[in-house]
Amino acid sequence: MAASALMLFLELALIRWTGSNVVHLSYFSNFVLLGSFLGIGIGILRSGRAKRLPYYSPVMLGLLVAVIAWKPVTVNRSGDNVIYFTSLDTSGPPTWVILPIVFIAAAIVLAGPAELVGRCFAELPRLTAYRFDLIGSLAGIVTFTLLSFLGAPPVWWGLLVTLGFLVLMVPQPRVTAAVLTGALVLTPLAVMVGVLFHESTRPENSWSPYYKVQTSSFEWQNTPLLTITVNGVPHQQAIPAEKRLQWEPQYGLPYQRAVAGKAPKNVLIIGAGSGTDVAVALRNGAEHVDAVEIDPRIRDIGRERHPDHPYQDPRVTSHIDDGRAFLSRTDKKYDLILLALPDSLTLVNGASSLRLESYLFTEQAFKSAREHLAPGGAFAMYNYYRETWLIDRLASTAQKAFGHVPCVDKVGDDLQQAVVTVGLTEADQSCATAWAGPTAITPPPATDNRPFLYLFTDRIPSLYLITLGLILVAGVIGVGIAGGGSSYRRMRPYADLFLLGAGFMLLETKSITGFALLFGTTWVVNAIVFAGVLVAVLAAVEVTRRFKTPPLKTMYVVLFGGLLLSWVFPDGWLLSMPIGLRALVAVLIAFLPIFAANVIFAKRFTDTADGTASFGANLLGAMLGGCLEYAALLIGFDGLLIVAALLYAGAFLLRPKQVAVR
Repeated sequence: MAASALMLFLELALIRWTGSNVVHLSYFSNFVLLGSFLGIGIGILRSGRAKRLPYYSPVMLGLLVAVIAWKPVTVNRSGDNVIYFTSLDTSGPPTWVILPIVFIAAAIVLAGPAELVGRCFAELPRLTAYRFDLIGSLAGIVTFTLLSFLGAPPVWWGLLVTLGFLVLMVPQPRVTAAVLTGALVLTPLAVMVGVLFHESTRPENSWSPYYKVQTSSFEWQNTPLLTITVNGVPHQQAIPAEKRLQWEPQYGLPYQRAVAGKAPKNVLIIGAGSGTDVAVALRNGAEHVDAVEIDPRIRDIGRERHPDHPYQDPRVTSHIDDGRAFLSRTDKKYDLILLALPDSLTLVNGASSLRLESYLFTEQAFKSAREHLAPGGAFAMYNYYRETWLIDRLASTAQKAFGHVPCVDKVGDDLQQAVVTVGLTEADQSCATAWAGPTAITPPPATDNRPFLYLFTDRIPSLYLITLGLILVAGVIGVGIAGGGSSYRRMRPYADLFLLGAGFMLLETKSITGFALLFGTTWVVNAIVFAGVLVAVLAAVEVTRRFKTPPLKTMYVVLFGGLLLSWVFPDGWLLSMPIGLRALVAVLIAFLPIFAANVIFAKRFTDTADGTASFGANLLGAMLGGCLEYAALLIGFDGLLIVAALLYAGAFLLRPKQVAVR
């Protein structure tokens, strides 16, 4: 159980910390996740052959932390297929060097605790060992979530990981063994803790549940400026509203375009950040501002250090929430709803392509904003969009949602900055020039099912395909080497468990993205869903252990019935429900197939002849499922249900024909 807790905690910590120092991973967070699944699968398979404690794991962890701290990375994100809002400068090792290092290192680091977990599967009854594994995993999630809630810096993560390794890897009390432990465990872990301590105690650094946040203050043209950098990328500046409007007058355009420049009474700002957009709203005569910001640390920095102190103004109410979720829970009407540069620079943990702001820019989101406008109100957004097709896509989405052509103001020397404003009716907006309309290459509006605003094509970008192909090749080679040539022979009878693992990963992803739409992309919702999935799995194990469950064929019928229920009642249908009923129905629809799938796994796992090989096959299947997540770029998140159904159908066909009845 302790090894499982360390394994899950270490996986989450690696995803957070590497993503904060290697900018690639801010957008490919499941890269570390896939490496972790590979390492866990290999560790489970090795557990029966390993003769020594897995000292290689803390050694590799210390090396990985030291290398990344020595050479942090800022990456050029420009490209033809996918665009990102981040720095255009490149520093540190190139992509083709650092990504394989991180992937392989994550696999090696996680293989160590997995070896210790695998030994339990060889020594204990199958479901008893699995039960302890799940309880330990829950403990790891709860611990990391608590540290995130407290805003604990990474040195605390490192200390807990060090404690976990020492508890699990203290050898017999012999002098030689003690020396070996000190050399192979304490030394690299001490290096890791030292690096994290230095990072955690630098005065410019602080940690939110999403980012490493860095601040710097300086003066320019006798004006105090506060720059906020997240995960190594310049993110925003806290600037006095007067100077912001003077230097970048586009920030005032929504107030000029909306209702012919009439001062709005009630304003909703989504992506309020450190407060500059709030200060601009107050300067334009807003009587009340609801300021919604998803990141509590960035909001708190603005509260403490913004030159205008907008969050202290009695006319402002701040909300730490996801903007789309806030709209779904409020009955208020606004004269102006503003999307103020909500570019998150990170992904929802556990979802390969869903950014924190993805559900803000869909056709359904724009319609939700329209429903929350008071008579005469307007909806607006602005950003440095970089691509003309993206500006046209947003304008086209606004046109489709509101039923008339919006105002589009392109500004800057390259005309890639833009302000899109659309009134509740055409009479509620005042455009300087008419928008020319979409072109032949303008992509259709993003939707809740396929909320990939920045994806230009209807294909999976080559960058993703090449990366996923290399991951799968590395997995095949790694499993073959680690198993001494016998891994695939041992796992061959458990092909159905392999497919069950892949299908489960897709169900988990669908649950994460569905709950993100229904309740917000906040880290709290994400942690609750992760924990909820594990609780559903644990419930399936306990039911299988304690009661006589239906035959496998019957459970497969329940599973496919649950998948059909999820397909017939998509997440968008639930948005119209009251929040309490929505939560109840969402839990039922999301967790019914997960529960049924894990009863199937528990029944099948109990009867396997080789516990480590069967469990390893299941985990490696989850790695395949993580790669298949990217199919959502083509078929949407609802389409993952079809892929999962095909995987489960394959598992049903490959199941052993004679299985003991329990």
